[in-house]
Amino acid sequence: MKPRNAAEVRAFLNRRAEHRPQNALPTVRIDGTTATLRLFDPIDSYGEWWGMSAKELAAAVDELPSHIATIELLINSPGGDVFDGLAMVNVLRAHRASTRAVVQGMAASAASFIACAADECVMAPNSTMMIHDAWGVCVGNADDMLALGAVLDQASGNLAEIYAAKSGKTVDEMRAAMKAETWYTADEAVAAGLADSVSAAADTTPANSGPAQPQAAAAPSFLQIATNANRRRR
Repeated sequence: MKPRNAAEVRAFLNRRAEHRPQNALPTVRIDGTTATLRLFDPIDSYGEWWGMSAKELAAAVDELPSHIATIELLINSPGGDVFDGLAMVNVLRAHRASTRAVVQGMAASAASFIACAADECVMAPNSTMMIHDAWGVCVGNADDMLALGAVLDQASGNLAEIYAAKSGKTVDEMRAAMKAETWYTADEAVAAGLADSVSAAADTTPANSGPAQPQAAAAPSFLQIATNANRRRR
């Protein structure tokens, strides 16, 4: 039956929202003093089934036990929203724990500067990193287009500072690599100074590879952590 009024339209849309597909959410695993999270989605401010948002990451990090000394972020992401990516960087920087990014597949675009901003960046064998200038879409007149160009240029310069701080190169050198849209193999990322090492395959998973310990088995999922955080905010 077709909706006949505004109330029925709202009810119809709510039913659709309840049954829409969702991405598999990353989990949080705690092993001793190390918390392991996965960024295996696009970076998007809407989060949920659109990808992973800074708000969702912050909710997970805020729920970590106080004894956590290391946050390990496993990455396989095409990147996404620059500003949510920067918020993720600063959420991790603000935590007392040291951060270790492990690129397990691809760290492209926004995911690459999240990896490079960690205290340690490790490339898994055969993984890939890509950096490029910020880009966007504009609808409007010539002034609108020029204004967007200025914003994108500013954003790209900001990101180049992250890559330069990691690599030891100048901002101009990193900006040139960004403009060329540079793709790095694992070894090339290390050679460029954007990563610290290429790991053995066994090093890209949580250290506890034996039977699950009670603490690890009881670790809440990312969804549970985000849900608990939302309940407290209500």
